[in-house]
Amino acid sequence: MNGIGIDVCKARLDVAVYRGPCAQFHNTPAGHLKLVSWLAQREVGQIVLEASGGYEQRVLDALFDAGHRIVRANAHRCHAFAAAVGLPAKTDRLDAINLACMAHTLELRPYQPMEPWRRRLREFVRARQQLVELTTSAHNQLEQVTDTRLHRVLHANIAQMKKTCVRLEQQIAEQVGQQPQLEAMRSFKGVGATLQAVIASYLPELGTLDGKTIAKLVGVAPIAHDSGQMRGLRRIRGGRIEVRNVLYMACLSAIQHEPRIREFYRSLRARGKPGKVAIVAAMRKMLVILNARARDAHAADVQTVPT
Repeated sequence: MNGIGIDVCKARLDVAVYRGPCAQFHNTPAGHLKLVSWLAQREVGQIVLEASGGYEQRVLDALFDAGHRIVRANAHRCHAFAAAVGLPAKTDRLDAINLACMAHTLELRPYQPMEPWRRRLREFVRARQQLVELTTSAHNQLEQVTDTRLHRVLHANIAQMKKTCVRLEQQIAEQVGQQPQLEAMRSFKGVGATLQAVIASYLPELGTLDGKTIAKLVGVAPIAHDSGQMRGLRRIRGGRIEVRNVLYMACLSAIQHEPRIREFYRSLRARGKPGKVAIVAAMRKMLVILNARARDAHAADVQTVPT
């Protein structure tokens, strides 16, 4: 069985077979059909493609529907693998070859399509986040404007973006409220509709993995840096930044209002831990608690299903 690597861009797919031929296809439904037909002529094992900001979603679904074991790999992991095997150069074709080597060498967690409601929610969450970033950029631009008429135009644009953002937040809250799966999170002080929506759409694994693994996925698990007698500082890196950013803000609220998180944070500070270290530790504890709640809620749902 051959490992297959696919480098994805907006218009094109570069495909490589491990120690085999390369090919190009359009990143369109017609191109995906041609790719599936091309793969049907080969002994295909694991297929790996790199996350590309959403441009990979349709080909992911097409290959999954065709019955292939398909993996969406984190970009940082792909680049680290390329450096490890000595592929420093970068072109689309070389990226596909690197991904094919990765598919042949490593056994990675396969892609599972999200439920339709999660996918729809993610589109709203992403649109809101992009709008927030645009509003921040527009505010920065406004501060540098001296012309009165231009100032009014830009100010009106910011006001319109804020109104749209409010409407998106209302629609996100409505979608979150319609999902009983998220009920386990709602009683946790500090967890609002925004965090529920981000977790539901960017962390569907919540409740299906153990606490350590879920913390690594989000990037709040401390990474050791020891050598011999030296014990280095633990740091966090990687993970799903979309979840981590919102979890940070929710944790600040939980430190004020949720007794378990507040006492945990205060105990760390009393032991001399720096503020940021204590906050990250509180984020991890909060995430582990939410993970356990989601797991227990799922187990209870399974037990109540009639046989």
